[in-house]
Amino acid sequence: MSNFQVRVYYEDTDFSGYVYHANYLKYCERARSSYLRDVGVDQNAMFAEGHAFVVRKMECEFLRPAKFDDVLDVETSLVGMAGARFELAQVVKRAEELVFSAKVTVAIIGKDGKPQRVSQSLRAVLTASSPTLWGERISNLSLTKPPHHNPDAGL
Repeated sequence: MSNFQVRVYYEDTDFSGYVYHANYLKYCERARSSYLRDVGVDQNAMFAEGHAFVVRKMECEFLRPAKFDDVLDVETSLVGMAGARFELAQVVKRAEELVFSAKVTVAIIGKDGKPQRVSQSLRAVLTASSPTLWGERISNLSLTKPPHHNPDAGL
């Protein structure tokens, strides 16, 4: 697991004073880049060799609002890998309070835009970063809502 911290600035909020929904995706993108860097993946070198990461699929849950000046922790964990893709779980927390969660499928493509299998070296680096989670599929991962979540109550 990798942890990335972000502070909410005024520019991140909408007219209500809460974080604009698309900004959670930006926070998660930064955290994924940090995660890859932390585990030893050089994305610039991969790109020079003709490979790139792209988000193939993302399932999001907006659970609680974050607001101006909050300090958020974005946790990123590898939960599965197959063929040309790997799967990550990302959660955004304010202290220990769950604010946002995402299930992310990342694909590897070549210069032609076609999928490329995860190389043995990349597989080794990624699996070494998450030995306790290896083998668990994202579909089996439980990203639960916080207690007393009422979707009809609004924010």
